[in-house]
Amino acid sequence: MLNFTCFLSQLLLHWRRSKRSSFYAFISLLLLCLLAYNSASIFCIHFRFPAKAPTGPAIFLPEYAAGETRTSPPLNTRLRLLQKNRNLVVLTNRTAMHHPKRSKRHALVSSVIKILESEAAEQFEARVNNFFEANSSCELRFFMTWISSSQSFGERELFSLESVFKSHPKGCLIIASNSLDSRSGMQILKPFRDKGFKVTAISPDFNFLFKNTAAQAWYNQLKQGNVNPGEVSLGQNLSNLLRIGLLYRFGGIYIDTDIIVLKTFTGLKNTIGAQNIDLATGNWSRLNNAVMIFDKGHPLLRHFIEEFASTFDGNKWGHNGPYLVSRVVSRLSGKTGCNFTVVPPMAFYPVDWTKIGSLFQGPRSLNHSKWLFSKLKQIRTRSFAVHLWNKQSRQFKVEKGSIIQHIMFASLVITTNSSSLV
Repeated sequence: MLNFTCFLSQLLLHWRRSKRSSFYAFISLLLLCLLAYNSASIFCIHFRFPAKAPTGPAIFLPEYAAGETRTSPPLNTRLRLLQKNRNLVVLTNRTAMHHPKRSKRHALVSSVIKILESEAAEQFEARVNNFFEANSSCELRFFMTWISSSQSFGERELFSLESVFKSHPKGCLIIASNSLDSRSGMQILKPFRDKGFKVTAISPDFNFLFKNTAAQAWYNQLKQGNVNPGEVSLGQNLSNLLRIGLLYRFGGIYIDTDIIVLKTFTGLKNTIGAQNIDLATGNWSRLNNAVMIFDKGHPLLRHFIEEFASTFDGNKWGHNGPYLVSRVVSRLSGKTGCNFTVVPPMAFYPVDWTKIGSLFQGPRSLNHSKWLFSKLKQIRTRSFAVHLWNKQSRQFKVEKGSIIQHIMFASLVITTNSSSLV
C-alpha cells in the first residue's frame, strides 16, 4: 500500500510538469491507477493469527454435536458430564468435515441415550435388587418402560398401572425410565405407593443389561455414531431392546403401558402372545412383544437379543419389535432346549388394531348392544389382558356403555372417574 501511494504521488508530479498533458490523458492515467489498485487487492493475502490453542482435546457435549452454537453450560454441569463417559461425544474437525451425516447421526443418538439414561443408571442393578429384596413377598414381578417425559405419562398409562394392581395386589412393578425416576415421577406414582402398592421407577443401564451379549457391541457402536438409527423413532427401537434385556437379566413379566390387565398372570410361564392367526391353517401369522413372560436368562430372550444386534434396521416399523420376535420364534418352534408357549390372540390381543375403535363405542342399536355384551363376555372369559393400541385409539372417546368403560369400572383401584380416560 505504501509503494502504491508513492507511485501515485510521482504520477501527479509528472502531470503538473507536463503542460502539454490534456485532461483526457489525466483521466486515462487515473483509470490505470484504479485498475492497478484493484489487482493488488485481489491478490492480497491476509493472515489471521489464531487464538491460543487449548492444551487438551476438543470435547463436545451431546447438545453441541450437531454444530449448533449455544451458551456454555455452567462449570459444575460440564464437570459432571465429563465424569460420565457414556454420554460423551468426542469429535475432531476432520470428523465433522468429512462425515457430516455421521456427525448429525451421532448427535441424534446421543440425545436419545441422554433421555434414556442418567447418572443414576450406574446404580440400576443394585436398586432393582434392593427393590425386590425389600418386597420379597411379591407374587409376580412386572416391568414397564417409559421413554417419554414424565408430563406425558397420562390417564391411560395410569389406568394401565391400576389394572396391574387390581389383578395383582401383591405384585411388584418397576418402570424403567429416566424421566419418571425423578421428583415429578415419584409424585405421579405417589397415589399407588400411598395405597401400599409396590411400584417404583428406575433409570435403566444398558451397559449392565447387555453385558456379555451381542447387544453390548451393537450398543457401543451406536453410541460412537457407527449405527444408522434410521427414520423410525430410535427411542422406540431401544425400548424394544430394553424390554428384552430386563427380562433376560431379572425374569418376570413385561407389559406395555397401553395394556389393560384383566386377570392374574400366575399360571403363565415363558409365554409370548400371537397377534394374528392364519384362518386357513389356524397357526399364528404374527407375534407381538407388548406382553412377554419369561424366566431369567431364558434362551429365547438371548436369541431375541442376537437377532436385534445382527439385523437392526431403523427404517422399517416393527422390524426390531413384533416382526423380530416373529422371525425368531418361527425359526425355533419345535426345537429342543428352548421351551416356551405361544398363546392365541384372545389372550392379549382380543381386538386387532384396525378394529380397536369398536371397544370405545357405546350401543348404537339393539343389535349393537347385543354384540357389545357378547364381546365383553368373551374378553372377560378368555383374555388375560387387552391391548389398547394407543397410537390408533388415542383419538377415541370412552363412550357410555362401551366395552372399555365396563372394563375400566371393574379395574379401578385409584381413579374415581373412568369417563375422563381418553
